[in-house]
Amino acid sequence: QVQLVESGGGLVQAGGSLRLSCAASGRTFSNFVMGWFRQAPGKEREFVAGIRWSLGLTYYVDSVRGRFTISRDNAKNTVYLQMNSLKPEDTALYYCAARPRIVVETSPAAYDYWGQGTQVTVSS
Repeated sequence: QVQLVESGGGLVQAGGSLRLSCAASGRTFSNFVMGWFRQAPGKEREFVAGIRWSLGLTYYVDSVRGRFTISRDNAKNTVYLQMNSLKPEDTALYYCAARPRIVVETSPAAYDYWGQGTQVTVSS
C-alpha cells in the first residue's frame, strides 16, 4: 500500500522560504511520477510541480517556475519542494501525489495516491 506523508508547511512572511517533504513508502517508485499540488480555499486543486522519479526530469506550472524546485532523494524515498520568494498567493494546502506512470500529468485525476496535505501560509 502506497503511503505519502507530507511535512514542512508553516507560516512565513512574503519573500521567505519553506521546504516541503513527502516521505513515500509501500512501493518501488522508480517508474512513478511524483507531483505537488495545492488547493486554496474556494479554488480547485492545481498542479504545482512534478518529477519523473527515475530520470529526475522536472516540470513546473508557470507561476512557480524559477521560485520552486522539486527534487527527490532515492535513498530516503522522499520528494521535496523547495519554495523560495514566497508570495501571499502561494497560500494553500499543499499535497503530495503519486502516479504509477512515467508521463507527468497536471490533472489531479491522473494521480492514484495522495498524502494528507500540509498547510502553507504566506503573510504579506
